Amino acid sequence: MVIVNTDYISGKELEMLGMVKGSTIQSKNLGHDIGQSFKTLVGGELKAYTEMMNDARALATKRMVAEAEALGADAVVNVRFASASVMAGAAEVMAYGTAVKIK
Repeated sequence: MVIVNTDYISGKELEMLGMVKGSTIQSKNLGHDIGQSFKTLVGGELKAYTEMMNDARALATKRMVAEAEALGADAVVNVRFASASVMAGAAEVMAYGTAVKIK
């Protein structure tokens, strides 16, 4: 599966199949939340949250690809990511793009 953030694949003719998306809502446990809140006092990277968001993006991408494969797609073009806070310590991540068949 080819995944690109452009609306084309160089040298390929594409047949558009439709929009596909994948999403997840992730949170860290209370222990991580408390530890990370102390980190905000001194500054620096909140590594537990960085890891959480990386895992969320990977899962959202995997779900988007599964939806594209179900349509018979060879690729997903114009891929974008969006995120939003759902509640304290929890975030939704969505991956979306256009499923295409390479002609």
